[in-house]
Amino acid sequence: MCGIVGIVDLQRALSPDELRRTVESMRDAMIHRGPDDADSYLDLAAGCALAHRRLSIIDLSPLGRQPMTGDGTDVYVTYNGEIYNFRQIRETLARQNFTFHGHSDSEVLPFLFRDLDPMNLRRLNGMFAFGCWHRGRRQLLLARDPFGKKPLYVFEDERFFAFASELQAFQHIPGLDLEIDRDALAEYLLVGYVSAPRTIYSKVRQIEPGAFALISFADGHPAIIDEGRYFAFHPAGPAEAQEIDPRIRKEELRERLIGAVERRLISDVPLGAFLSGGVDSALVVAVIRKELGRELDTFSIGFADTAESEHEAAREIANHLDTRHHEEILQPDGVDLIQSIAAQLDHPNGDSSCLPTYLLSAFARRHVTVAISGDGGDEMFGGYGRYRDTLNEWHDPDLMRRAHGITDPAGANPSDLYMSLRWHIWLADTVTGLLGGMPDGAAERLAIWRAWLDHCEQPLMHRMRRLDASFYMPGAVLAKVDRMSMLHSLEVRSPLLDKEVAEFASLLSQQECWTPPDGTKHILKELASDYLPREWMNRPKKGFGLPSNAWSMDQLIGLARDLLLARDSHLADLLDRKQLTRLVEAQSTPQTFSIYQIWPLLVLELWLRNQPGRQMRSKPAPSTGASGLAARVARWSGW
Repeated sequence: MCGIVGIVDLQRALSPDELRRTVESMRDAMIHRGPDDADSYLDLAAGCALAHRRLSIIDLSPLGRQPMTGDGTDVYVTYNGEIYNFRQIRETLARQNFTFHGHSDSEVLPFLFRDLDPMNLRRLNGMFAFGCWHRGRRQLLLARDPFGKKPLYVFEDERFFAFASELQAFQHIPGLDLEIDRDALAEYLLVGYVSAPRTIYSKVRQIEPGAFALISFADGHPAIIDEGRYFAFHPAGPAEAQEIDPRIRKEELRERLIGAVERRLISDVPLGAFLSGGVDSALVVAVIRKELGRELDTFSIGFADTAESEHEAAREIANHLDTRHHEEILQPDGVDLIQSIAAQLDHPNGDSSCLPTYLLSAFARRHVTVAISGDGGDEMFGGYGRYRDTLNEWHDPDLMRRAHGITDPAGANPSDLYMSLRWHIWLADTVTGLLGGMPDGAAERLAIWRAWLDHCEQPLMHRMRRLDASFYMPGAVLAKVDRMSMLHSLEVRSPLLDKEVAEFASLLSQQECWTPPDGTKHILKELASDYLPREWMNRPKKGFGLPSNAWSMDQLIGLARDLLLARDSHLADLLDRKQLTRLVEAQSTPQTFSIYQIWPLLVLELWLRNQPGRQMRSKPAPSTGASGLAARVARWSGW
């Protein structure tokens, strides 16, 4: 796991020394992503520089150092991630007479992409973000893994084109001037994160999950040669289970999951696993212990003096599976920690579970460098309670009326149920008031989300899974895990997001995901029941959020008044101050207070206070202020 950067000096304004200092300053802004090694590469004729910070996982020798090239190629690669099927790819390349000097997964990339053919991305099974620079052609291939586990940001103005693993790297570009994007701000207020291709800044975009861009700098300016998606998760299973023996389906899932887990155990450094009280992490650990016979260190944290903590259930699972279990019981101060975490985030993320993920990663890193997790199980297999509740309401008009006050259930749409406060942080009317109108780009995104839910022939379960796998998972869940773990130089691997497991999950029937009225992740729980007591499958889902005894309403409202309503409030400058004041004061009673609503506002304000001075965009159009790739990347989703 690493940090990557690259920059092209479009006007050749920097001297060679200045170019090197710039790219290495960008690189070293992310030293937590790669504390073990660092290097850089300059193509002075093209004004291009690449750099890399390394967290050594496979091949700890200098032969794994990046940026990396391959014998006989003109390609230089800076790469972040893990290619889990690299050994098979390496064997194929070796038969073509390519020579390898080390044994890292990075070494296959210069050969595999020697011609910058993006179709070769389909051969990769892993999590990754990389830039491949072809010196002879002056072309750059940027790519990101199928589900967006690894970040990849792109900046462009008239002077520089740059890419990086984290936003703060761009702050080292000379003369940088960034503006807050109103559309991104609206999206953050709606859902607590900003999904690709947008970022909080108008001149910075994200490469989308499962997407690539091939850019030419042959004439000194970036020109896109090719762009698009090579992967998308589109559940296409039927509403009813097909006439296949359920035991055969379960065995197919077992086989795919064993392969996915085994691929993720390759490591030259200590490896362990996160273990909560839930099904997903327990199943992954069970496969490691019972199917692969591996000894394993497992890690969980608990919170003192609260029933919300899962550490006792995690301990029970660890004892049942005979792992070397490590647990730490904490009594965190959420008010102190929110300020620390917000200051370290590269991009605002309003998920309150950032805090426990940060603490768990710090604990695990004291023992291991790699952790296996159960991330992705809910999106792949239909595990969220909001899926269950929406489906129950959709099939029961009386429930729909009681839950949402819908007087005419026959005229309702699935989005009316799902895109309520069970999915949104703030509803569209509130965000419109805060911004003095909904920006056009954010309004279009809202319409897209609703269209995915309302105008699709697939069963409703599959529409919700697709929506979350495309937006919520990469924008909130995986971003949270990546940023919080990498702040501690810990690599996290997610076998439930393996390409082969995802392919299986995409063909599940609605019945295999949900059994009315309360059953979720049906087939996954059936498999887990082979390793764990069946009654554990139906334990109440607690999630991995901030325990209520880590904060008090009075503390958070006091902090909100001090920060959000202060004269020097950054958010108050971006939003309607009167509407913001009403919103904060409306949260100040136990009946109206919501940690899930006030927390994202505090994170955003604290994050803004830790950024260099920024100004608001005057126009909300998604591509205003951006050009070239940054302007076009907003259309990659194929809406």
